[in-house]
Amino acid sequence: RTFYIAQTNHKMSIQEYIETHNLSKRVEETINAAVKAKAPEPISFMADHLRKQTPPAITKVVGRQVFDSRGNPTVECDIYTGKGMYRAMVPSGASTGIYEAVELRDGGKAWMGKGCMTAVKNINEIIGPALIGKDPREQKALDEFMCKELDGTDNKGKLGANAILAVSTALAKAGAGEKGIPLYKHISELAGNSKLVLPVPAFNIINGGSHAGNKLAMQEFMILPVGAKSFAEAMQMGSEVYHNLKSVIKKKYGQDACNVGDEGGFAPNIQDNKEGLDLVVEAIEKAGYTGKVKIGMDVAASEFLTKDGMYDLDFKTEDNDGSLKKTGKEMIDLYNEFCTEYPMVSIEDPFDQDDSENTALLTAGGKCQIVGDDLLVTNPKRVQAAIDGKWCNALLLKINQIGTISESIEAVGMSKKAGWGVMASHRSGETEDSFIADLAVGLATGQIKTGAPCRSERLSKMNQLLRIEEELGADSVYAGENYRHIGW
Repeated sequence: RTFYIAQTNHKMSIQEYIETHNLSKRVEETINAAVKAKAPEPISFMADHLRKQTPPAITKVVGRQVFDSRGNPTVECDIYTGKGMYRAMVPSGASTGIYEAVELRDGGKAWMGKGCMTAVKNINEIIGPALIGKDPREQKALDEFMCKELDGTDNKGKLGANAILAVSTALAKAGAGEKGIPLYKHISELAGNSKLVLPVPAFNIINGGSHAGNKLAMQEFMILPVGAKSFAEAMQMGSEVYHNLKSVIKKKYGQDACNVGDEGGFAPNIQDNKEGLDLVVEAIEKAGYTGKVKIGMDVAASEFLTKDGMYDLDFKTEDNDGSLKKTGKEMIDLYNEFCTEYPMVSIEDPFDQDDSENTALLTAGGKCQIVGDDLLVTNPKRVQAAIDGKWCNALLLKINQIGTISESIEAVGMSKKAGWGVMASHRSGETEDSFIADLAVGLATGQIKTGAPCRSERLSKMNQLLRIEEELGADSVYAGENYRHIGW
């Protein structure tokens, strides 16, 4: 009896097929391995044993349009190997920096112009076919191949950073699968990092800025449980403060004020940023964690820079009287007040993405961690400029700002070498993909912000961190008070 091999249209006999693929020897070895292991479920054991012998090669790549937590289209990618299928989803930001890599959208009327079918097509027709047969463990080489040979632009504008990142993230998962190790361990090996550290979560519990419909100009009011002994305890602290905050807000402003923003934080209709900080302090006190839970902020100041170079804390009110506009120096004075009057340990994007001068002045004051988001956009070139100019002292790690896992790892390595802190971050338009949890542990970032302990697309990351901590067991390390200074 003979048959045709579909891929090659080659005709061969059954015996030839068995001999060509050395099946008799492989099956015999697999049976012997099951006997030697005294496997209680030999069929399951043999299936796993044979699967491990499949070559480390990509066999299929599939892109599709799915939806993020705002109901907007985004990109998903599945990569298939002999070991299984590995899926990744791409998030999307609301307050985006002008230096971010290009998020390719379709335009037009469908999906309010936010369709991603062009990016999906680029995966299915350009990237995917070019990756067939390649080894997914070669993360850096494949990321460079996609960026330089397939895309060829500086900002991933041809294929779209959302298309490239979906594939790059799925590659990381497939690489871990090929090696038979956890994703966080694979990421640590890609980075050359030997330390696996559970990060301090920065819970965004009050939302303002572009994430909420209130009048708060500053975007995020966060709590960091640096006094916890484990990530599990940090989750308990964060959850309890969050629920105490809900009670405080309900009592002061009514039930309607307990509505949540895009990232799960509450969005009370207040305007004074100190009023927001006072609410957070009260919630921490009521939960019994004064001293153990610190405060952080994401100002996202680029959102309210005016044409005359000032910062309008009433930017959500059209045609306002300008009474809340402040100069760079006045903003520095305000931030210093925050650091003096509250347990403030971190301020992100305190000035516009092009206002490195004022950001550097605030950083030089040494009052707290100054994090660069729009300022750096996880771009190694921007990070190097910031290191040289002493603009800030911490990196906000957003993989979709740069578009590949390899470039993200490079940016983190540079930041660590400069003695900076690193905070892994979600985006406001998120998905159920928990990749950044493994990323934070594998790169020992020491900090992660992924919203409030509310909304499943936020908790998917937190729950994955709980699983990782459990898996590491006695070897698990929680960053705690040392969250800013974890070298590789």
